[in-house]
Order: sequence, then C-alpha cells, then structure tokens
Amino acid sequence: MELAEIDLTDLDRFTDGDTPWRMFEVLRGQAPVHWQPEPAPNSGFWAVTRHEDILTVERDPETYTSEQFVNLEEVDQEQIARRRSMLETDGSDHTALRKMLMREFTPKAVAAYESFLRGLTTRTLDAALPLGTFDFVREIAADFPISVLTRMLGVPAEDSPQLIDWGNRIITSEGSDERHRDLPFRSPAALEVFDYGRRLAALRRGGTGTDLVSKLANAGLSPTEFDTNFLLLVVAGNETTRHAISHALLALIHNPEQFRLLREDPSLLPGAVEEFLRWSSPIYHFRRTATREVELGGQRIRAGDKVVLWFASGNRDESVFEDAAAFDVTRTPNNHVTFGRGGPHFCLGYALARLELRVLFEELLSRVRAVELVGGVQRVRSNFVNGIREMRVRVRGV
Repeated sequence: MELAEIDLTDLDRFTDGDTPWRMFEVLRGQAPVHWQPEPAPNSGFWAVTRHEDILTVERDPETYTSEQFVNLEEVDQEQIARRRSMLETDGSDHTALRKMLMREFTPKAVAAYESFLRGLTTRTLDAALPLGTFDFVREIAADFPISVLTRMLGVPAEDSPQLIDWGNRIITSEGSDERHRDLPFRSPAALEVFDYGRRLAALRRGGTGTDLVSKLANAGLSPTEFDTNFLLLVVAGNETTRHAISHALLALIHNPEQFRLLREDPSLLPGAVEEFLRWSSPIYHFRRTATREVELGGQRIRAGDKVVLWFASGNRDESVFEDAAAFDVTRTPNNHVTFGRGGPHFCLGYALARLELRVLFEELLSRVRAVELVGGVQRVRSNFVNGIREMRVRVRGV
C-alpha cells in the first residue's frame, strides 16, 4: 500500500480485518503525523499513529483538549452544550466527574464482582457449549460486560438485551440526519437511552443508593449532563469489553499454539489479558483539538486543528513492541495504550475489563479443547469501534 492510498475516513476499509493495520503500518513508517482530508462538512485531521506521539498528546490536555469533542465530527457550540459528557471535559470539571464515579471502578471495588462473574460464566458456558456451533458474540461475549454493568447501574438484569441493542445502534449510527444533530453520534437511539435513564433517576433522586444511577442522579448535574453521562456509562461499559473478548478468541483461533499454551499453563492468563487488550484495540481512535500552534512529529499543527490519536496503531508500533505483528500471550513488557496511558482520560473501567477477560478465559479454556471458525467474521463498519458483530464458532470439549 502506498501513502497516497491511505484513507482513514473510508469506513469500508475497516471491515476486512486487514486493511486498517496495513494503513497504520504505512503511516507509522512514512508519515507518523499525517494530514488526512475529510469529506465535507468536516475539514480534515492530523492522524497520530506512533506510540510515542500518542503519549505526548494524551499527557498534555492543555495543548490538546477534549472539550471540542473526541470523535471526528465537528460540532458547534450549541451541540457541545447539549452533548458534552465526561469524555469531553478537561481540568477540574473532568476531575470532579471522575472522582464521583471512581470509587466503584477501583481494582479493589471490581474484585468484589469476581464470584458473580464466575457464576455468570458457568451459566453462560453451560448454555452455549452444548450447542457445538454458535455465534460466540451473541451467546457468550455480549453477556459479561452488560451483566456487570446492570448490577453497577442498579437496573434489572432482564433489561440487558435492550442496553446491548441501544449500544449497537448508537455506535453504528451513520450520523447524517440533521434532525438528530444534537444527539450523541446523531443517533435517535440516544433518545431512548435518555428516557430510560430519566425514569431511573426520578426513582432514586434524593435517596441514599450507591449504584451509579443514584450517584449521577444526586450529584447536582443538570438534566442534560445526567443524560449524556448516563448514556456514556451504558455504551462505554458494554461495547468495548465485549469486542475485546471476541477479538481475543479470534486471535487464539488463528494462533492455536497460543491457545494450547494457555490451556497448559493458566498462570499465564493475567499477562495474556494484556496481550488480548493490545491486540484487540477495541477503540481505534480518540480525537483531541489543538489549543495553540505546536509542533508534533515534525509537523506544524495550528490552533483549532483536530489531532486524532490512533491507539490501535500505537499498539502495533514496531519501535515499542518486538515483533509487533505477532500475537504473543507471553509478551513482556506490554506497554499498550488501549486504556490511554498516563493522561487524565485513562479509561475508568480498566480494572473491570481486565477482570472480565481473565475470568471468562480461565473458565472457557478449562472446558474447551479446540475452537474453530465457521464461516467469516462480520465486523462493525466503523473507524471508531474495532468491533465484531458476528463470529460463528465450533467448539470441542475437554
């Protein structure tokens, strides 16, 4: 692939599981800070693809702000006011929102979910594995993050399928309808999420509950702030981890020697989880906006330019990861940037994601001798979420 062929805005290039990585490889080698034109009404962005440069931007929110929004869409001040969540704040506002929720996401707090997760895993595998052939995403991967999320939000477990559906519809929204310009991702599904969250908040406002909905409802947020941050929890708490789970299994299918290694030595799993996260890179990118003129990677960036951090590319940077294109469950060190790294927007759910991945694969690998694909893999058509929509597999027991 030639540099002139690169187009990070073409969503069709993100559906085959190969083209994005070839584009990133070319960019890292030839133009690690590369100007990418965009179709109107957007105005283009700087694509940052090297690990070192990603960290430079991530750790400097004063120069590279999130407050002009973190996806590629360019929004006006009215949209910003109506759509801002914790993701799109910096400074003291961001710190206050994180502090309000952080206690529920510490490693100590999420460790309390391990026995629940192990029981959930057992029930899920008991139902799926006897089928022999099934869609791994629907039967297994989707259950874990959403089931924990419903407990943390304090919502009925039977609402899980609806939460999954809303997340899918929001993430895959084409975002072209002007009627929905003030909604996250311009998705009408956001209105359904808002209505659901408001009904929950009305029941818990003024109470002493410790669930996440109660915390948001009693935090003094405006109605709009409640809506957008509730939606963030619903989408972020579900989409990313289930895609990481699916990508991890796909990597094990394509690398059977790594599958056998983990089955023979389960003590490798905590380290393997880091490789699952590096390899899966469930979020391709996040955007920042330059607040001043600055030089990055030899390029002069102007104030107001969009600067897009391609975390997925940073996770395959050959200058950081030996044999970066190889899936290696024994890789150490593993300084991936899947959760961000060292900056104020480091993923709040990092400990929970690690726990979910570890428990699921501990249980799965103890019960399954081999897994093979049945047909192709259907991927999410997105340059934001690196997701798998459907992946049919055939399993053989121990």
